[in-house]
Amino acid sequence: MNDFIFHNPDKVYFGKGQMKNLPQELLNFGKKVLLVYGGGSIKKNGLYDEIVSLAKSADIKLFELSGVEPNPRHTTVNKGAAVCKTEGIDVILAAGGGSTIGCAKGIAAAALTDNGDVWPLVLGGVWVTKALPVVAILTNAATGSEMDAWAVISNMNTNEKIGLGGSALIPKAAFENPEYSYSLPPYQTACGAFDIFNHVLDNYYFAGDATFDMLLEMQEAVMRTVVKWTPVAMKEPQNYEARANLMWASSMALNTILDGGTVHGCACHMMEHELSAYYDITHGHGLAILTPRWLSYISDESTAPSIYRLGKKVFGVEEGLSAAKGAERAIKAVSEFCFETLGLKSTLTDLHIDNKHFREMAEHACQGGSISGIRCRTAQDIEKIYEMCL
Repeated sequence: MNDFIFHNPDKVYFGKGQMKNLPQELLNFGKKVLLVYGGGSIKKNGLYDEIVSLAKSADIKLFELSGVEPNPRHTTVNKGAAVCKTEGIDVILAAGGGSTIGCAKGIAAAALTDNGDVWPLVLGGVWVTKALPVVAILTNAATGSEMDAWAVISNMNTNEKIGLGGSALIPKAAFENPEYSYSLPPYQTACGAFDIFNHVLDNYYFAGDATFDMLLEMQEAVMRTVVKWTPVAMKEPQNYEARANLMWASSMALNTILDGGTVHGCACHMMEHELSAYYDITHGHGLAILTPRWLSYISDESTAPSIYRLGKKVFGVEEGLSAAKGAERAIKAVSEFCFETLGLKSTLTDLHIDNKHFREMAEHACQGGSISGIRCRTAQDIEKIYEMCL
């Protein structure tokens, strides 16, 4: 195992009766609050009215930025930063899923720059140590942004989708009420759940000598949770236990507690960011299409034992197989989960994506080098994996 430091200062309020604590958390930073949200689902499920009522009761002044996109644009982030500068905003309140929270983080960082433009921070790979405080209300279990230091911002003018990170971007507090995810349709539930699954698989699981048994068992528990409870949530959208398990799995997957020094290049996420940047597809769906093909591509004598372990521990693949056969069964189990259990379309062709941009996408995913991991992948490798997904 590698050396590591664990520090996550996010304060989480989990459960049904926690919103009463929202005003005090906001007032810790001031009375001027920018409420950031997406397409209006928080108005349909009553969360918006609850926020407005709580703010009014505490003499908090709300400003709003709505319409955050599923892959948040840098232009939307900059609009929010301009409001912060003009109105002297004290704290940003994000109400939504990972895109909304990520947009709020981008706003928090850009608002304290001279020109209020987030894109130079993104392109420059700046580690943000100074930002406005962010408080998050989670409505979709998926990205883990409610407890991590990252946002992902898209520039559709240049077909780029890039991460922005920093210690200052970890939310100061997060409110996680599984009831707020009841209104999610099955497709969004499925895509969000596979994002959770892939966060563990892609970030930590295949770390070789850089991991240890306790972390592996915890990682597998999070993936098993997704496999068990996602179909329940899809069939019974108001099943509190299912939604609660997925929501906490989302936070656990990326709050660094499963890290233990094991993070590598996140190959599937790097590949999928290119798909979202060029075609604006749903992130979790792109990951589902890529992941089984990536596993097939990297499977060899050295990697098969780890892939087989995934099959045994997460999907119940039988013991006693050869490593190669076990890895084959494990990859089949992942495919069946994505395309049969979750019901997601299985190819890029199904999403009307062809190979026109594969080469430039692959080169950008590798950033001029290769993606590290259980097996390093070059741009040529990435292009072949994209081809396998057609």
